[in-house]
Amino acid sequence: MFNKEVETNKNYGAETVIGPSIKVKGDFHGDGDIIIEGSVEGEISTKQFLSVGKNATIIANVSANSARIAGLVKGDIKINAYLEILASAKITGNVSTEEISIEKGAVLQGNLNMIKGENNIQENNL
Repeated sequence: MFNKEVETNKNYGAETVIGPSIKVKGDFHGDGDIIIEGSVEGEISTKQFLSVGKNATIIANVSANSARIAGLVKGDIKINAYLEILASAKITGNVSTEEISIEKGAVLQGNLNMIKGENNIQENNL
């Protein structure tokens, strides 16, 4: 538990931080970590890590290498590696990821597609 708290508060390495009082309409595309604590309406994509804070609101399609979601997301989510959905998260949209953890209390309304690299279940005939 201690390591989780330290990780959650590790905001200092982010390339882009949208603070709690910020409301933005527009698309974000980047190569570095993105932390969202405010409100974003548009498309969000990064080749690295995305953190969505507990009080954040996102109305957008989201893509990232890995992500931690604790707030509200309305839109499809595509994560290449690992997605962590915390208990306070409320997601409305389809989710695609390779690995996932979902805490008790989180809400996910949509389809979940677990992929492994370039393959999916249909291609493997499972």
